[in-house]
Amino acid sequence: MEYLFQTERCGIRPFQERDLEPFMAYRNDLDWMRYQGFKGRTREEYARVLLPPPDLEKGAQLALTDREDWLVGDLYVREEDMRVEIGFTLSPHYTGRGYALEAVRGLVEYLRKTSAKPIIAETAPENTPSIRLLRKLGFREEGLQEGWLRFVHGG
Repeated sequence: MEYLFQTERCGIRPFQERDLEPFMAYRNDLDWMRYQGFKGRTREEYARVLLPPPDLEKGAQLALTDREDWLVGDLYVREEDMRVEIGFTLSPHYTGRGYALEAVRGLVEYLRKTSAKPIIAETAPENTPSIRLLRKLGFREEGLQEGWLRFVHGG
């Protein structure tokens, strides 16, 4: 398996066909995904976005897997001229185990090796688990931007 990067328990790689069903299971759970935008789609719609080779300049969803290569969530990365935007989502079956913290920490380290641009993450003001995670990783709160709480790391 070709990973973009790995942490102690996680692998980050492009999506594969076999990831679509578990991805749909959590992405189409509209209660669980209340803070996300990319949700409630058909298998074909997800396949069109997820299965082409990732292009970080256009924005890419990356598979977040455990050590057995089972999908536990996904990361989003888009590299722009002046910043890098990231996002993260876990399956509800994997919450509370430190996967999100480990994966996002690994993503920040990976991005820092290739870019000095500020890393931006946005979340709903009510999404306290994501807010705690971002603060724990050294992101600083910038304020509300179009209804989303914006955090910045570096820059």
